[in-house]
Amino acid sequence: MSKIKLRALEPKDLDFLYEIENDTDLWHVSQTHQPFSAHLLQQYIAKADQDIYSARQFRFAIETGNGTLAGFIDLFDFDPKNKRAGIGIVIHNKYRKKGYAKAALKQVIAYGFKILYLHQLYANIAVNNLPSVQLFETAGFQLAGIKKDWLFDGDNYTDEALYQLIKQT
Repeated sequence: MSKIKLRALEPKDLDFLYEIENDTDLWHVSQTHQPFSAHLLQQYIAKADQDIYSARQFRFAIETGNGTLAGFIDLFDFDPKNKRAGIGIVIHNKYRKKGYAKAALKQVIAYGFKILYLHQLYANIAVNNLPSVQLFETAGFQLAGIKKDWLFDGDNYTDEALYQLIKQT
């Protein structure tokens, strides 16, 4: 398994974050519709140290074993009452298929269940995003349902799958 470290966002991550957030090839995954300015992303990083209980989300930077930034993994829609959160991950193209996503997902699952005391994590994945489907299924997430014609790319509709990982007691 690839060695990684998860950490909070830092000001030095601005250029990498700018590149990822403004990569139009990824917008269909994040439902982004317009570019982000460097100024806006600076503000986001400055507020990224907010407690997950206040912000209801947290973005982890994924560092490789040598300290290179490879991507991000997010907890979002954090709901402490119902003990659940959504999870999303993005790995830069040049770091894909090296095990970083799998290692990061494993660490965030452990964090969610052992530190935040979550009952479940969920992921929304386009059914044609086979690498993500495989990643989450390998991590134990199970298909809970399909949202028909959920995502529109400007030409076609795609179904979106809801995957859940429920903590085993």
